[in-house]
Amino acid sequence: MRIITVGREFGSGGRELGRRLADYLHIAYYDKEIITEIAKRTKLSEEYVHNVVEHHPYPLLPITIGRSFNPMGNPMFQITQAVYAEQTKILKEMGEQSDCVIVGRCADYILRDDKPFRIFVYADMESRIKRCQSRAPEGENLTDKEMKQKIQSIDKGRAKYYEFYTGLKWGDKANYDFCINTTNLNIKDAVPHIAHLFD
Repeated sequence: MRIITVGREFGSGGRELGRRLADYLHIAYYDKEIITEIAKRTKLSEEYVHNVVEHHPYPLLPITIGRSFNPMGNPMFQITQAVYAEQTKILKEMGEQSDCVIVGRCADYILRDDKPFRIFVYADMESRIKRCQSRAPEGENLTDKEMKQKIQSIDKGRAKYYEFYTGLKWGDKANYDFCINTTNLNIKDAVPHIAHLFD
């Protein structure tokens, strides 16, 4: 089974790259579907699951674990762990079903025994700001400074989540098979070249 995982900085175009690569290779693509399935299985709202998976790992661990703190008795910790457990099951099921591209969700670590091809997508801040502003929802008019703060906040959340569950540094090139800088890059044009890695 061929599994490709895509880690990405916010605004780098990693989601677009993953989707286009899956289309080009004619294989399955999983991204938001993972959140939907976790929500279904845990009976939590998709918005809540999205916040847990993308931005808010359990905030009190591991720094504040001490004699007076029992994480297992904390309902927030239990919910966060339940979400991660379901995420793990779902990703393993997806990896067993067919060749696929999976975006985010610690898939590179969770499926490490399946030896996925691990991609990380990054770009400079200026191009990320431009990309985010061009795709912002209607009515969201953030200044460059506000958009930069949003990008940094989301990246920080992703890094914390990834590092909390994997013990690895998010974005460290040593953890990936292929890192691509999408600064000023037309992702659509780049995908056929990237696809040659899988010939």
